[in-house]
Amino acid sequence: MYLEHFGLKELPFSLTPNTEFFLNMASYHKAYNMLMVSIAQREGFIKVIGEVGTGKTMLCRKVLNSLEDSPDSFVTAYIANPVLSPKGLFLAFAEELGIDVDVEIGHHSLLKRITAVLMQKAAEGKQVVLFIDEAHAMPEKTLEALRLLTNIETEQAKLFQVVLFAQPELDEMLQEKSLRQLLQRITFSYKLESLDREGVERYVEHRMGMAGYNGGTVFTSTALDDLFRASRGIPRVTNILSHKALMVAFGRGARTIDRFSMRKAIEDTEGVELPANPNFRQLAAASVLLGLLCLALIFYAVNYYL
Repeated sequence: MYLEHFGLKELPFSLTPNTEFFLNMASYHKAYNMLMVSIAQREGFIKVIGEVGTGKTMLCRKVLNSLEDSPDSFVTAYIANPVLSPKGLFLAFAEELGIDVDVEIGHHSLLKRITAVLMQKAAEGKQVVLFIDEAHAMPEKTLEALRLLTNIETEQAKLFQVVLFAQPELDEMLQEKSLRQLLQRITFSYKLESLDREGVERYVEHRMGMAGYNGGTVFTSTALDDLFRASRGIPRVTNILSHKALMVAFGRGARTIDRFSMRKAIEDTEGVELPANPNFRQLAAASVLLGLLCLALIFYAVNYYL
């Protein structure tokens, strides 16, 4: 692999959401702060929306790690695959809370066990926060069951809070009349944006540095231009293309990632293409118009002199 070739200690563009590589860019910084402040409010649902590959899971784990650093104040539960029935969701939540229950337990008994533990955590002064990743994949009935579960509360506050991370499809689901009560429970919401051209450059440099690189510039400006245009600023695609470009450069014995290496990486990646440069399109259009104008002038001249 190319680690030794580029003086790296680990792979800089792994697809595994490693929070040590978290980059505090403006969009992610705002999202992180919103989540921490919202959680401190102790009520309502929180929703974070982002397209595929924009870093929702990375952000989720970053917040989880921050809360887990305060075990005397917070108890966290995390469900990565919410494609569950209502009872399946309750069982998963119970497991995260450390409740040992038989899968054959009745719905009412399961709810009583969960409520008892939540009451105990509240008496200990601990706030329970349930994180659900890929929430757009939840069946509608399970979403509604989750809302009903959050009705468990004391006279002072809800016994637990829910943070949903999802693709934009969740917003479409929440427009359904049957989920209007859940929509009203969402008190804080944020949409993650993709990176701009400057953001892609900072992202790449940050990850290279975190992986141990301490030399000069590796990715040329033209390679970064192509990387931004092909990835559309989506971190996951940026990781894939950057990793492949490093492999291409290594195979060539090159120490920098130039446009050739980046374009080879783009060509090798399914579903990714380099859109035409807007300036090139404008030049091509101007050339076509100029050509038509020349033909018109020639046609006019020929007819005039004949």
